[in-house]
Amino acid sequence: QVQLVESGGGLVQPGGSLRLSCAASGSRSTMYSMGTMGWHRQAPGKQRELVATITSIGSTNYADSVRGRFTISRDNAKKTLYLQMNSLKPEDTAVYYCTQRLLGDDYWGQGTQVTVSS
Repeated sequence: QVQLVESGGGLVQPGGSLRLSCAASGSRSTMYSMGTMGWHRQAPGKQRELVATITSIGSTNYADSVRGRFTISRDNAKKTLYLQMNSLKPEDTAVYYCTQRLLGDDYWGQGTQVTVSS
């Protein structure tokens, strides 16, 4: 099993920044460096959408809505995934989920709330 725990969410004003973290643990977390990691988000009444992904070799992909503002990174030694969010907008408000694809299985964290508001 893989357990993913997000942290770093909260309330921030438009134009502000937040950094989300995701720590992996569990019996399969030793394979952390082999998996593709990502962030998804879901706003109230909307479908979940992909925010960003990063492969085992560091190749990244971003949704058009966040490209240039968000940066995904990973620290394999710490088994931790990060999402640096800058220039936040109200439309970024959502629950953000840490995800991992490993050996054909998908793992999800519980999510962390990000609210962008004055």
